[in-house]
Amino acid sequence: MNPAFCSAVPVVQEFWRLMASNDFTAVGAVLADDFILDWPQSNERIRGRERFAAMNAEYPANGLWRFSICRIVGNETEAVTEVDITDGVQEAKAISFFTVVAGKITSLVEYWPEPYPAPANRKHLVEAIQ
Repeated sequence: MNPAFCSAVPVVQEFWRLMASNDFTAVGAVLADDFILDWPQSNERIRGRERFAAMNAEYPANGLWRFSICRIVGNETEAVTEVDITDGVQEAKAISFFTVVAGKITSLVEYWPEPYPAPANRKHLVEAIQ
């Protein structure tokens, strides 16, 4: 195995670097042959590199996608990222759980939380995040 890929973290960093190229077919370089992406919130599963690339290419965008890694943690076979994503108009946050085997991402479970206003009943207990 390539020493640069002894843990899941460098593989996942490469995933996000490739995603930032907006060449979603190129991302397949770090995806396993049997890659699966799950979106539990919408109860959807995407199987394989080709469908992953097509889904990202077909997603409506107002420009090139930009990805900012806020946080990444991991070990030899798993990594989790918090990533801010924008096309210049749309803004989103993805929380992504990766499984990596032999330097390839075999599975990805992703959550796309929606922001919401803080409830007034706890205003006396909290402060806004700057």
